[in-house]
Amino acid sequence: MTTSEPASTPAPAPQRSKGIVIGRVAGAPVIVTRSWFLAAIVLTILFLPTVQGLAPHLGAGAYLVAFVFVLLLFGSVFLHEAAHALVARARGQNVTELAITIWGGHTAYTGGLGRPLDGFLVAVVGPLTNLALAGGFWIAFQASPVMNVPTLLLWAGAVSNAFVGVFNLLPGLPLDGGQILESLVWQVTGKRSTGTIAAGWVGRVVAVGVLLWALVVPLLQGATPVLTTVLWSALIGAFLWAGAGAAISNGRRREAISALAAGRLAHPALTVAYGSTVDEALSARAAAVASGVPVAAGYRLVVVGQGGEPVAVLDDDAVAAVPAAARQTTPVDAVALPFVEGSAVHPAMSGTDLLNHLATRSAGARLVPVVEDGRVTGVLDLADVARAVRGTA
Repeated sequence: MTTSEPASTPAPAPQRSKGIVIGRVAGAPVIVTRSWFLAAIVLTILFLPTVQGLAPHLGAGAYLVAFVFVLLLFGSVFLHEAAHALVARARGQNVTELAITIWGGHTAYTGGLGRPLDGFLVAVVGPLTNLALAGGFWIAFQASPVMNVPTLLLWAGAVSNAFVGVFNLLPGLPLDGGQILESLVWQVTGKRSTGTIAAGWVGRVVAVGVLLWALVVPLLQGATPVLTTVLWSALIGAFLWAGAGAAISNGRRREAISALAAGRLAHPALTVAYGSTVDEALSARAAAVASGVPVAAGYRLVVVGQGGEPVAVLDDDAVAAVPAAARQTTPVDAVALPFVEGSAVHPAMSGTDLLNHLATRSAGARLVPVVEDGRVTGVLDLADVARAVRGTA
């Protein structure tokens, strides 16, 4: 069971898992996905021999008892995810869904965890819920005077919840224990991305460990590994490995986002007055070159109004297409791309603040002006921002 929070970049509302909505918790739908039904069949078959061994008199009724155990486990998973959702909402998150899947379940939320304590509390409450359920089932099991079907289900509930609680506390993403480790490293280092990457690498170790457990432990005991156990462990290990890899990528992405700065990414700018001609703009560029300004190194020509406010940026391809004879009569606004009103950024704007501004104010434009104290200092190309986030700048 896991919790998931999108990376800290503006994005459309997350796509909802497909399945049957059975209710709502913390304002979010509880979804039973199609894959859970496959898991229910597999778990029923796996638990069936235990029921038949302890209650051979049940006959075909053993199938029903095994399925009741699966429903009991389903309820435990639901309570686990509900605990995540309720605490996430209490910590200021917008819970978007609780999904019951073939791997157990996950709770998705948006809002951005602001403090290590938030992540710790959201993560730890899920496994603690299972451990509390395990304790309750065990106490009830111990109080039962005879071993019958209800007692068997109490025993199964105790064992399964104890396993789920302990397994989810393993300190590697995407497990809850990984988010706990992430929060602890975040608290110590002050950088969430460091915690995410560290917990992701530990998650890969856990993934390998799950498979090795199925292979090595039987060999150390002088037995042959059970094929079904090895296959199941391999599937779980693959799931954990993929989740750990995604966590590492998200951590690196967060590092890249935190390093974003408008001033550092922007192309420097030369300004020309609104109403100027293309010839005057090119003359201004030539004068800048003559004075030693390395215009060829990415400078952009920006058209400014009477108050110095940025109006548009010259399209170099359009400028080059103007015949030499027409440059003295062609206004710069005829070969310029207008800036979106309100899209200007300060050179010190950085990180998620910069991304949120670009997402909400650029209106899809690729270029935005960089302005400091009323003076245009550069032009920011959103393609450069995207490359920086991807780590390819």
